Amino acid sequence: MFWDQDDIDTVNAALSSGMNWAVGANVAEFENKLAEYTGTKYCLTFNSGTSALHAGLIAHGIGSGDEVIVPSFTFIATANAPKFVNAKPVFADIEEKTLGLDPKSVIKQITKKTKAIIPVHYGGCPCRIRELREIADDHGLILMEDAAEAFGATVNGKMVGSYGDSAMLSFCQNKVITTGEGGALITDSRDVYEKAKLVRSHGRLETADYFSTHETMDYVTLGYNFRLSNISASLGLAQIRKVDPMIAMRTQIAERYTSLLRKEVPAAKPMSVPEAYKHVFQLYSVRVPRRDQLMQYLTGKGIMTKIYFAPVHLTHYYRKELGYRVSLPVTERVASDIVSLPIYPGMPADDIEGVVRAMSDYYRMN
Repeated sequence: MFWDQDDIDTVNAALSSGMNWAVGANVAEFENKLAEYTGTKYCLTFNSGTSALHAGLIAHGIGSGDEVIVPSFTFIATANAPKFVNAKPVFADIEEKTLGLDPKSVIKQITKKTKAIIPVHYGGCPCRIRELREIADDHGLILMEDAAEAFGATVNGKMVGSYGDSAMLSFCQNKVITTGEGGALITDSRDVYEKAKLVRSHGRLETADYFSTHETMDYVTLGYNFRLSNISASLGLAQIRKVDPMIAMRTQIAERYTSLLRKEVPAAKPMSVPEAYKHVFQLYSVRVPRRDQLMQYLTGKGIMTKIYFAPVHLTHYYRKELGYRVSLPVTERVASDIVSLPIYPGMPADDIEGVVRAMSDYYRMN
């Protein structure tokens, strides 16, 4: 994550106000900025991206007996969200260029029970979202983008998150912009917006600021406490003011990694970005031989790496508790050799070179 004095000053101002820490003007302003940036009509912030996914599925009317097509190569929240509303997650395979859902695999999974597709934009690289949009339109399905890692990414200049009927954004600490924890739902649908707004705050029909009025408000549906605080939103406002420079820094670091790896570590295979795609590099992931041994070696050198992601369908919960048995050969192949290297805005050139040097040393010795 990246922070500067503006982040500190903006959060201090919210705290120093002495009021409206839970709900306040910063929330509405942050939502307006997010909608403006992504080119969508409506935005609702949430206390996490997971909550935004949950509320979005409710708002779209997804429920018991419905099937939702998701990737297994993702953070588990993508697959779990349909379970939250008693729907069934159905896994489709990915393709190896963007590491997003393979449209051909998605088509094979569509049944009479299918109601929605949740594609993931892996690591900041847009998936084949235009093809998935066509599939959703052809089959009368809801397309709900998981853009947790891809805030600011585009395809042909059109923002990720604006292709779907709605999209989830995440502002967890390692994302492109952060509120510490937090998320958002963006959509062009007034109906989805209003329904999700009820879900976000206990199903309460809010006609005024709940914390600043003596008015009694009605509860018209089941809801949750999914709100983002005004304090967190203040950090979001400071972060979005510098989102483009932060993305530029990530891109420069990724380009430096790729250049060095191609020269020094030919065994490593960085992702290639499709033409007309803008990758924001929330992750910098490469595919490597002897991945687990390499990670162990790098840990010994004080270099932290992570596996994003282990397949969801092979977790204990899905395999043992839910009894999933599915064939996803590309997902399993990619997940067996992918590793995410350290990346953050402002990462020193010496650190980038140190990571690559350590990788080069490992493969030279092994």
